[in-house]
Amino acid sequence: MTEVRGVVDGPAPAQASPDHDRPDGPDGETRVRELLGRMTVEEKIAQVVGFWEKEDGEAVAPMQGEFGDNARLEDFSRHGLGHLTRPYGTRPVDAAARASWLWKFQSDLVTGTRLGIPAIVHEECLTGLSAWKAATFPTPLAWGAAFDPDLVTEMAAVIGESMRALGVHQGLSPVLDVIRDPRWGRVDECISEDPYLVGTIGTSYVRGLQSQGVHAALKHFVGYSASRAGRNFAPVHAGPREISDVLLVPFEMAVLDGDARSVMHSYAEIDGVPVAADPTLLTGLLRDRWGFDGTVVADYFGVAFLNLLHHVAGDHAEAAVQALTAGVDIELPTGDAYLTLRETVRSGRLDEAVLDRAVLRVLRQKLDLGLLDATFTDGPPADIDLDSPAHRAIARRLAEESIILVANQDALPLPAGRRVAVIGPNADRQNALFGCYSFLNHVLVQHPDVETGIEVPTMLDALRVEFGADLVSWARGCAVDDDDRSGFDEAVATAAAAEMAVLVVGDHAGLFGRGTVGEGCDRDDLELPGVQRDLVEAVLATGTPVVLVLLTGRPYAVGWALTRCAAVVQAFFPGEEGAGAIAGVLSGRVNPSGRLPVSLPGPAGAQPYSYLHPTLGEGSEVTNLAATPAAPFGHGLSYTTFEHADLTVPATVPTDGALRVSVRVTNTGPVVGDDVVQLYGHDLVASVTRPVAQLLGYRRVRLEPGQSVTVELTVPTTRLAFSDRTLTRVVEPGDVELWVGTSAQRDTQALTTLVGDTVPVSNASARWTTSEVN
Repeated sequence: MTEVRGVVDGPAPAQASPDHDRPDGPDGETRVRELLGRMTVEEKIAQVVGFWEKEDGEAVAPMQGEFGDNARLEDFSRHGLGHLTRPYGTRPVDAAARASWLWKFQSDLVTGTRLGIPAIVHEECLTGLSAWKAATFPTPLAWGAAFDPDLVTEMAAVIGESMRALGVHQGLSPVLDVIRDPRWGRVDECISEDPYLVGTIGTSYVRGLQSQGVHAALKHFVGYSASRAGRNFAPVHAGPREISDVLLVPFEMAVLDGDARSVMHSYAEIDGVPVAADPTLLTGLLRDRWGFDGTVVADYFGVAFLNLLHHVAGDHAEAAVQALTAGVDIELPTGDAYLTLRETVRSGRLDEAVLDRAVLRVLRQKLDLGLLDATFTDGPPADIDLDSPAHRAIARRLAEESIILVANQDALPLPAGRRVAVIGPNADRQNALFGCYSFLNHVLVQHPDVETGIEVPTMLDALRVEFGADLVSWARGCAVDDDDRSGFDEAVATAAAAEMAVLVVGDHAGLFGRGTVGEGCDRDDLELPGVQRDLVEAVLATGTPVVLVLLTGRPYAVGWALTRCAAVVQAFFPGEEGAGAIAGVLSGRVNPSGRLPVSLPGPAGAQPYSYLHPTLGEGSEVTNLAATPAAPFGHGLSYTTFEHADLTVPATVPTDGALRVSVRVTNTGPVVGDDVVQLYGHDLVASVTRPVAQLLGYRRVRLEPGQSVTVELTVPTTRLAFSDRTLTRVVEPGDVELWVGTSAQRDTQALTTLVGDTVPVSNASARWTTSEVN
């Protein structure tokens, strides 16, 4: 019997309809198979496609303009519909009015189609539900910087609550791509360069979203972030060991530990084989090895791209056969390729059983969601607050925890009463606080006459509140990404008249070349965009101390600023409450506790770089080009100090056991603060080269001045597993260095030895490090 996963009570009606001819009975699997048996080929195909009601000029997906579909929804869905694509997130619409329309559409499917099956409604929800007037949270890089999985679970739960209230069933999040090259534009959608941090944070998001009855879709499975030279859609030439030990790890955790109900294939081609047509990944690994029993959805237009971009299919019909056979169950956003399946099946070029396999998976998902019993006779909720105080409180906490103090020459916190010049292109721009997949930068930017719809103080607004409007002056200086220096003189004069200059620089998130970061907005260098570096140099030349605030979606090569500026603060698109969080850090109201989830890079020529490199990965006497980052993974300063002492590790541990590590942490400074305790390991000798440092576990702890606690970490030895020379993931015996520190750089050290036989890793193996604080 198929397990029917619980759906929390919510406004989406799920009442059984006694008037409709439906299979019923206690066995869900019997029910969906009986339903399948009653379907025509046309009705089956309807369940494996989506429909996107879009207008000319709207561009929120790659090559969207190449797909001109003028079909009416009512005609398209006459045999039913698998997915309805982004009814709230394609253009600004009133949520309550749109919900009423959606309930009517779903009711029409129930009463007006032969089988009466409603559609799954999906939306983007990476930084909150992508809808007008909905709360917008920090970008995933900020989740990684916070090192706080529980808070990410809280965030995802309130996002899911909003989605469920509006009749949305599936969210196209989280992004589990591991960062491999900061030049790639979609870095701002990613969590970290460390697969374990991505896995723990991403799985926590899955658990939060699905706790509200909304299914998460993991993306982009797999390899997307390893594109050559950081270019979007570029070929991927990662070896099978890198794919297994780095890129697949977060997906494995989210599937096996988070019970993720959907997966989205990536656009990538790996060693010449597009993932969308690769049964070894979509079926052999995902289903046969991991036991995944949810649905695989296409990334938008990804099936057609097998024909149009990858050229492994001669037409859309051939592309559809390849994708469906490989394991792509549902074509999104609409049916450009899968609508050809009718003729393909009837001509005998595709066994109908392959189509049936996908349809059954969709029906099981609809059963899980309660849709097979939904009547939509009750209307949607009348009052829908998508940006409630509860939303904003979580957004504020996450923003505050994510702000990273990278460097500080005793300039911060700023003393009260100082005259502060606020300068820079991101100082008075709401959009500067949001990532590419926020509604503001993804959709609303194409509707300039529509109001923002949520309260978004800019950095200038927040600093005036924090320090007093009479003490704050401001000048823009330049734009984010052009060569106009005409505002430099005003900026220099403003800085010269102040006691401190706060320079707010960085990115503008956008799509397909319309931004400096975001989907299709890759970089060929890692210098600050436009003439922003020149603006910083001009203000530094005044002699006024400079606090450099980086509002970005990727890390930039700003090593030059770490000693020349009075302080450097990194904020990865911190969301609607982000400006207040940064202002609080500058004043000392908030003690910074964020840590770098990705190394602060050296020059672009040193990329791609990861702290998870083997000995020869950083550069030594064998090369004249070092890859040393400006600041290491995990780095972040505080206004207090922490001491790590009494590191205790076992002398030996069985290869199939767990390391029990403890460390005493003391706040030795004058103010309350959060420490992120980071445990790293290094396998000294192995059958293949291993990273010089690897995050094994972490724990955020809050300590009062003078307070001490003991943090105990239980690390399954599978955290040290890797693919051996036969590409079998194993734990090998041998010596392992362990250390606890404030970054990946070595600090308090100890040695342990794994003893026993080499142990293969299985689905049943533990993957999470657990922790206790005493």
